[in-house]
Amino acid sequence: MLRYALPLLLVAAPALADEPPHTGVAGSRSMPELSDILLAACAAGGLWFVRSRMRARFRKAPEADAED
Repeated sequence: MLRYALPLLLVAAPALADEPPHTGVAGSRSMPELSDILLAACAAGGLWFVRSRMRARFRKAPEADAED
């Protein structure tokens, strides 16, 4: 009996859900989501970090070449 009940429950599970996760209808957005703001902040922080490291790298005086 369990052999037949488990597949039937798996097939019926989506039918019992209240609302599908993706309805295909685009909603209106009045402001950016928190994840959008955090991604922009992370990108800005990454750019700042890389630029500061590059500035520090090129700020160092080049070593003098030994003359022959």
